[in-house]
Amino acid sequence: MNLTPEERAAGRESFHAAVGDVSRRGFLKGGLAAGMVSAGSLGAFYFGYEKAEGNPLRVGVLGTGDEGSVLIGAVTPDYIHIKSIADIRPYNVHRAFHGDIYSDAALAARPGLMAKYGWKTEDEARKHVAVYGDYQELIANAKKDGLEGVIIALPLHLHAPAAIAAMKAGLHVLTEKLMGHSVHECKEMGRTAEQTGLYLAVGHQRHYNILYHEAMEAIRRGILGDLHYIRAQWHRGNLPGTDSWQQPLPKKSKPDDALAKELAAKLASWERALEGAGGRDIDLWQRRVDQLKAQIRDEIVDAVKFGYEDAEYKDRAGKVVYRRPAIEELIRWRLWNRTGGGLMAELGSHQLDAASIFVSAMHGGHKQHPLSVVAAANRPLFPPDREVEDHVYCLLEFPAPGYDPKDAVNRMKKIGVQYASINGNGFGGYGEIVYGTRGTLILDREKEVMLYRDASASKVSVGKTAGPTMDTQASGPPQAAAAAGGPSPDVSRGYTEEMEHWAWCIRNPAPENQPRCGPKVAMGDAIIALTTNVAAREGKRIEFMEAWFDMDSDETPEGVKPDLSRYS
Repeated sequence: MNLTPEERAAGRESFHAAVGDVSRRGFLKGGLAAGMVSAGSLGAFYFGYEKAEGNPLRVGVLGTGDEGSVLIGAVTPDYIHIKSIADIRPYNVHRAFHGDIYSDAALAARPGLMAKYGWKTEDEARKHVAVYGDYQELIANAKKDGLEGVIIALPLHLHAPAAIAAMKAGLHVLTEKLMGHSVHECKEMGRTAEQTGLYLAVGHQRHYNILYHEAMEAIRRGILGDLHYIRAQWHRGNLPGTDSWQQPLPKKSKPDDALAKELAAKLASWERALEGAGGRDIDLWQRRVDQLKAQIRDEIVDAVKFGYEDAEYKDRAGKVVYRRPAIEELIRWRLWNRTGGGLMAELGSHQLDAASIFVSAMHGGHKQHPLSVVAAANRPLFPPDREVEDHVYCLLEFPAPGYDPKDAVNRMKKIGVQYASINGNGFGGYGEIVYGTRGTLILDREKEVMLYRDASASKVSVGKTAGPTMDTQASGPPQAAAAAGGPSPDVSRGYTEEMEHWAWCIRNPAPENQPRCGPKVAMGDAIIALTTNVAAREGKRIEFMEAWFDMDSDETPEGVKPDLSRYS
């Protein structure tokens, strides 16, 4: 969101005055002054779970790519002890241990196991962490390795198979969002969790973001008045040749790929930089060269062996316009419908989850299901080197308090949620604007919240110095925010807290101790994202069926019944 520094400051001050400065620096400093908050326990202090006292949960990490390495970096060792990892790509295994050295921002988000647990060398780290290729090997060896749970950060199409296999092996599960590639898979996951009595949590981290919780409280307390409209966006500057989802391939895997050629040229350039380096720069360039060589070693992966597929794409005349080797589907899995879910699964699911949190605040905290969605999607930017859309736009309707579909007046009591995710222009970055009858709430990049009351809300304007912002882990390395008046460094995005709480619930099993984003909540978010995909791709309005949100019902938007027998 593009605001002047003065507008940001005024909005922050207004919000803190309205809710009490408990969500940002004041909250953190107050806890420190009281001796209640120490490293890694802010979530415990705020959300009410206890600080870990030894006996961390022993887990394996399935998938250590971009998001898996972010989760490793967010682990609190007092709560979680990573005993094993699984990834078929040498590049991802290297980053899991050493961190992502390509930039300071990337390293801050993905520091690696060695930094996280204080191991000096990879050899030392491997004495503590078992390394597997296929995730199924890790699950098969879970008992030997002493595992109690797994964290899943595999491509979307593997979430259900991996989670169900893990739970059948007696392991608790925390999986990245989206919960599943389809709603019937989500129901299969939820039913398995119910049958096994194990904890299944899904990483929609806004449920553990303190700013979002405070925003929900502001809405619940009536500070915004009656909420009637939410606008959200996630804009990215990705263009052909600079798309963070189109990661480079090893040259041997696809010699004619432009990004593969760039990767080989970069290695030669970095090796020259290493030869000419001196002092501390020697270590920096050596680590970068080592990581780049690991990325190129992905060429040894037999992607077909692990279920990835070659494909050809033809135009209407039958001419082949793009050929995709199986390893491209593996490395660029977000670009293909069989392995990913496009913008709605990767980005929109987060923000529509946030919208549903805000709507629920108007209903006393009770989760509300959407009534309908109308959407559109298009592909004006990228060539036929992918299947997912460049842009998605949608409008959803949620029930407002007093909504009654059988009453001629009250059936119009609805809350509109407008969402857009685009490529090609990052202006405005990402965030949500919540409109009420008494004021407007702006949440910017999960880091900053601002409140504008009454007539002041109409005076918010675009700052001339504000520039585009980029999304972070799901779309590439973290970028420094270009907008003036940046966010507080104190604010956690929620990754750490969601893992801490999951581990704490497992250590303290009780009906009341449940993850904030368990199977039913996460399935609801998946239904919204996946149904919006259908509406966008078919260009139509879809009314949501309540049976879709019932874990025990076999009804699904895609018309496929859940069937656990296929996992036998």
